[in-house]
Amino acid sequence: MPNYRRGRINDEMQKELAVLMREIKDPRVSGRMVSITGAEVTPDLKYATIYFSVLTGDPKETAKGLDSAKGFLRREIAARMNLRITPEFHFVYDHSIENGAHIAKLIEDIHKQTDGNT
Repeated sequence: MPNYRRGRINDEMQKELAVLMREIKDPRVSGRMVSITGAEVTPDLKYATIYFSVLTGDPKETAKGLDSAKGFLRREIAARMNLRITPEFHFVYDHSIENGAHIAKLIEDIHKQTDGNT
């Protein structure tokens, strides 16, 4: 399968899963601000790695909630996307937002120090 098609599938899956996050009734997921930051399907479309971040709450508990909602999410993706095979989901916590916030804080601290010295 060409890479551009896989890229489109990744993007569409990320969008659809982001919408579906509001429909999950599990309190480990619905009570938190869960964002889908990325999706990567394998070339054979059998498996998908879904990257998520959580604004509030424990990421491990949220991952357990997402794992319990895999069947619902897979069924909804099958209904919404026209794919021959609906992939099995594997959820991975994405640390990039935390890392970005940490870097932004470091840069802000540097600016405060340089503004104070001049």
